[in-house]
Amino acid sequence: MVGPKFKLILLAVLGVIEASPFVYAYDGISIDKIEVVSQTPLATLGVPINEVPSNVQVATAKDVAQQQSTNLADFINDNLGSVNISNGTGNPFQPDVEYRGFTASPQLGQPAGLSVFFDGVRVNEPLGDIVNWDLIPMNAIAGINLMPGSNPLFGLNTLGGALAVTTKNGADFPGTNATVSGGSWGGRQFQVETGGEIKEYNLDYFVAGNFYHQDGWRDATSSDVNQIFSKVRWHSDVSTLELSLALADNVMNQGQTLPMSMMNNPKQAYTGPDWVKNQMAFINLKGSTFLSDTKLLEGNVYYRRSNSQAMNSNAQLDDANWTAPGGCSGYSNSTTDCTVAASNAYSNVYQTGVGTSAQMSFLDDVFAHKNKFTSGASIDVSRVTFNQSTYTASLIGNQTINDPSLTVDGLGNSLPYLQDQVNFQSRNYYYGIFAADTFAVNDQFNLSASARYNVAQVRLGGMDNNYYDPNSGSGDGPSSLAGSHTYSRLNPSVGFTYNPNNAFNFYGGYNEGMRAPNALELECSDPSRPCTMPVGFTADPDLKMVVAKTWEGGVRGSIAQNWHWNAGAFVTNTYNDIQLQVTNGTQGYFNNVGTTRRQGIEFGLNGKVEALTLSARYSFVDATYQSNFSMNTNSNVVSGTETIVKGDQLPGIARNTLKLRAGYDLTPEWNIGTNVVLASSQWAHGDEFNQDPAGKIAGYGVMHIDTRYNLSPSWQVFGKVTNVFDKQYSTYGILNSSIYGSGNSELFVTPSMPRAAWVGVTYSFGGAKKSATEVDKD
Repeated sequence: MVGPKFKLILLAVLGVIEASPFVYAYDGISIDKIEVVSQTPLATLGVPINEVPSNVQVATAKDVAQQQSTNLADFINDNLGSVNISNGTGNPFQPDVEYRGFTASPQLGQPAGLSVFFDGVRVNEPLGDIVNWDLIPMNAIAGINLMPGSNPLFGLNTLGGALAVTTKNGADFPGTNATVSGGSWGGRQFQVETGGEIKEYNLDYFVAGNFYHQDGWRDATSSDVNQIFSKVRWHSDVSTLELSLALADNVMNQGQTLPMSMMNNPKQAYTGPDWVKNQMAFINLKGSTFLSDTKLLEGNVYYRRSNSQAMNSNAQLDDANWTAPGGCSGYSNSTTDCTVAASNAYSNVYQTGVGTSAQMSFLDDVFAHKNKFTSGASIDVSRVTFNQSTYTASLIGNQTINDPSLTVDGLGNSLPYLQDQVNFQSRNYYYGIFAADTFAVNDQFNLSASARYNVAQVRLGGMDNNYYDPNSGSGDGPSSLAGSHTYSRLNPSVGFTYNPNNAFNFYGGYNEGMRAPNALELECSDPSRPCTMPVGFTADPDLKMVVAKTWEGGVRGSIAQNWHWNAGAFVTNTYNDIQLQVTNGTQGYFNNVGTTRRQGIEFGLNGKVEALTLSARYSFVDATYQSNFSMNTNSNVVSGTETIVKGDQLPGIARNTLKLRAGYDLTPEWNIGTNVVLASSQWAHGDEFNQDPAGKIAGYGVMHIDTRYNLSPSWQVFGKVTNVFDKQYSTYGILNSSIYGSGNSELFVTPSMPRAAWVGVTYSFGGAKKSATEVDKD
């Protein structure tokens, strides 16, 4: 039989809801406020945060509900340290997320350095390891853990950190909430969630739906996001079994970056149309059982399928003085309806993934010392089918229109209607075995060690039917895309925590992680045959795996009962880093460029004084190249090739960020809160050598305000204003030449959203009544 002590542990850690402070009581036993985080993706059995040798950051369902962020990327950017976002698409659901200088992006071609998990399943897509933030429903989130460093237990792509999201269940989130809201630029949203228990069968259930539309503040940037999540869970005193289903069907239009010469009207799109449609179905079966007082078995099996359709418009002018078909001599801002040779690329990506993982935890004492040992294994298999066709088009106004009549470009070269057609397949096999141990030397000092052995196999096939003109000799002709690549490595981790008293907790550690080159990078790595961006392919050489090694140390503690603080430093060296080398505006290839380094410091403080809640997070991230290499440039400072030298800053990363959050309870029914985000300047993409005067994006500060008021126990109204002071700023920049300009390079940026307002109302019934400061479960 399982004793009451371990029943308590089970209640405390099964399905760790929010990774936040809990107070538990069972059979007369009580534990005061254990803050628990998971040390593996399954997130079933947690570890007290004061035993974790790194600066873990957590957020709860209450935080998410209070701030009403439209997507996960925006929420973590507003609240978590060392995070900044950059948006190159112009759509709010598709930003790049940078954490400690590492990226999780929805855009093919961006280097992946963060792993993202949804209920224990890695949701980095098989093609390009991208992360589609639009597929994660905000009203299903119970908790968020941001694990720093090259933690090997989270497997592939965990170079700089792992973001783990856990979902709600009906036992902890009972009742029904229906929310209707609307706001700027035709914004409207309907959210519903309902949860409950069927106690006679030991069952609980939870269902959430989210349906969002906004026209977009810029031309052609509307978004339609439709998400459904459901979960049914059976549980007893010692076991739990849950089955969840997530569905999504989204359409997002993109406005692209704008050259600074066009920023007098930031609402306009550069060229178009550009859009992406994402559909996803995800089934996950997860369970755990205590085999005895000291043995816990847990595991999961999942199936995930996604379908992404996209259109990318492209119009590039290499020579400002050419004569376009149709008689337009030259091209400038004053020219209207001038036919310019362009292209439209249409792609379909079908991705299916299946996988399983299992692990056993042993809680027996070792040599009369408390100890927790976990070992397990995982298998993930995915298949990718990619199809893309690129057609000749004409630029009419700022729209690229397919044009089968256009047979020659402005320079006299033959121009086929179907320029390129790619049919590409990839099979990915990822295997891992791991072990982790936390050993209590005494009540104050803990040692931890873990290791994971990864094997990644990437098998490629298909054809690139690139256009070939026998008269001019242009084009490469058909080429095979077949290939097979295998990568393997043992990645270790060691660390310690020391608690001299309740006010201080010292921690330190070293860990290693790896990333296998993905199919996109492997199929586009030959400098002599660059690929048409973003997704043209050729059969190319092998690439080396990326390896990250992280040192981290710091101290955290408490000031009185309600105030907590932390201070730490980290260094991550990444070897064989992979860089996209752009050969011109539309072509490029991937290659290993040597070593890069991300290092920095982090400070945090949060607490409460009566009705006032405050938090602050500051981070300094210094991300630099540590190897010399050359690459093509769009800069006006040098012609053709720039030389990157040791110490040059990586683009797209703000060195300094400060996140402030304040909430005040005006009355028990009325709460008001504000977020302030401050970020320093960053280098633009295309200025990796940090010498172009136009290659820097200015820093910015932005404030958001949110408020909630309970009209009655069942009715609640809320509002939010973003960018309160209507600040014009940008989070993404790239050097390029404008087709509407002189042909010289200039800075392109994505203008950020101006001031916007949302208001809404929520009707709740069937659950515990909440105050405005308890908008969701603590």
